[in-house]
Amino acid sequence: MAPASPICKTMTAGTLKQNPSAESPPRCVNLLDADEFRRQGQQVINFIADYWSGMGDHPVRPNVTPGFLRDQLPTDAPPMPEPDAWASALQDIRDLILPGMTHWQSPRHFAHFPASSSTAGALGEALIAGINVVPFTWAASPAAAELEMVVVDWLGKALHLPASLLFAGGGGGTLLGTSCEAILCALVAARDRKLAEVGWGRIGDLVVYCSDQTHFSFRKAARIAGIQRGYCREIPTSLDDMFALSPAALKAAMQADVDAGLVPLFLCATVGTTQTTAVDPIRGLCAVAATHGLWVHVDAAYAGSALVCPEFCHVVDGVEAVDSFSMNAHKWLLANNDCCALWVKKPAALVAALGTEQEYILKDAAAEGHDVVDYKDWTMTLTRRFRALKMWLVFRCYGVDGLRDHIRSHIRMAAAFEELVRGDARFEVVTDRHFALVCFRLLPTERLGGEKKANELNRRLLEEVNTATLGPYMSAANAGGIYMLRCAVGSTLTEDRHVREAWKVVQEQATSLRGKMQIVKV
Repeated sequence: MAPASPICKTMTAGTLKQNPSAESPPRCVNLLDADEFRRQGQQVINFIADYWSGMGDHPVRPNVTPGFLRDQLPTDAPPMPEPDAWASALQDIRDLILPGMTHWQSPRHFAHFPASSSTAGALGEALIAGINVVPFTWAASPAAAELEMVVVDWLGKALHLPASLLFAGGGGGTLLGTSCEAILCALVAARDRKLAEVGWGRIGDLVVYCSDQTHFSFRKAARIAGIQRGYCREIPTSLDDMFALSPAALKAAMQADVDAGLVPLFLCATVGTTQTTAVDPIRGLCAVAATHGLWVHVDAAYAGSALVCPEFCHVVDGVEAVDSFSMNAHKWLLANNDCCALWVKKPAALVAALGTEQEYILKDAAAEGHDVVDYKDWTMTLTRRFRALKMWLVFRCYGVDGLRDHIRSHIRMAAAFEELVRGDARFEVVTDRHFALVCFRLLPTERLGGEKKANELNRRLLEEVNTATLGPYMSAANAGGIYMLRCAVGSTLTEDRHVREAWKVVQEQATSLRGKMQIVKV
C-alpha cells in the first residue's frame, strides 16, 4: 500500500548545526494519517453534537458589527503549525466564530426557507470529503456516475415527477450545487437549441419570461447567458391571484414581442416563490408557451420537497409538459448544503450546449460502445462533488415515508402558527398558505390607517421581533405594495413549542409597539 501524501518542513536548527554545509532536506509529515484522523475526527463529531444539542442557547442572529472577527484574528497565516493546532482552532471556532454566526439550524430560525440538516446528510458530507473523487466522467469514477443516475431517478419517483423527466423514461437528471446553476444550464440549452433554429446572429433578439415574483437568480442567469437586460420580461402579479403568474398575461407579453420581431425563448415558472410561496399554474403556462416554442423550466427550489407527499402533487399539475424541473434537496429534504437536483426531458440538449470534446486523457476503453453519462457535459464545471452519495444515504437512512413525515410535521406546525395569527383580530394572514410559510401582518388601528403607515408599522414590528434576546428570527416580504412578515417553519430542530414561543414574542412586541405609537400620537 502506497504511503499517504506527505507535507515537508525544513530541518531544525540542531540538525543544521551537525551538518552546516548541507542543504536543508525536508522533514515530511503524513497528511492522511489514519490515527490522527480518528483522534481529530472524534473531536469534530463531539463539537458538532454539542453544537446541535446546545442550539437553543444561541441567539439566532449575532449582535456584532462589521470587522468584529477580522480585528480578533492575525493579519497573516501562521508560517508553521501551532502547538496542538486542531484543538486550538476548535476553541477559536467556539469562542470567536460561533458567536458571530446566524444559526440556520436554530429551532427559532423562521426567516428563510430551511437549510435542512440530518445526521445522515452531515455524515454523508464527511464521506464525500474523505473519498474525495472528481466524477466529471463515467471513467473518472464509474460508481459515482452510476449512483447519481440511480439517485436522481429515486428522487424523481419520490417526488412523483413524470417518467419523461427520468432516465427510466428517456430523460435524466443530475445533482448540482444550487438552483442558480440549474436554471443557467437549462437556459443555455434552450438558447442554443433556439439559435440553431433561427440563426446564431439573432442572439440579441431572444426574450425570456418570468413573473415579478421569480427569484432574482433567473435574471442573473439570463445576463450570464447573453440575454439583453431589457429582454427579461417580468410580468406583474397581484394579490387577487395570490401573486401567481397569469397565462393570459404571458400570452400578451409574448405576442407583443413577436409583433416587434423578437424571439420568445424561455419561461421560468415557479412552484413556491421566495416571497410568498406563490404557485404558478404549470398546465396553463405550458399551453401558452407551446404556441411559440418556449422552453419551460419549473423552479421548485423550496416547495419541490413537498412533492414527496401525494397530497401536494396538484401544485405541479401539467408538469409532464415542461422541459426541465429543479429543486433543492438541501432546503427541506435533509440533504445538507449543497444538493440541487435538475431533470431534463431531452438530455441531448444539455450535452449539445455544455458538452466538451473528449480529450484523450478522459477516455476509457471500458466505456467505449456503452451509453454512459459523462456529467461534465451536463453543467458548466468539470470539477464536481459526489453529492449522490449523500442523497443515497438520506434515502437509505430515512426512507421516503420518513421524508414525508418530516415535511408534514413542518406543514402541521405552520398551520398551527397560521391559526394563532387568525385567532388574534389585530393581525391578518395576507396570502394563502401552500406549504410551511405563513405571511402575515399587524393591522393598523383605524386611527393610524393607510397602507403606507401599515407597512411602516410592520417594518417596526419585524425589527422589534428580531431584537428579542434568543429569537425568533423572521423576515419580510413586500409583494403588491404590501409589507408582510414571513414565518417559515423548516428547521430540523423546530418543535411545536418553538412555534408557540415565536407567536408569543410577536404578540408581545405588537402590544408594545401599538402602545408606543398611541403615546406618540397623543
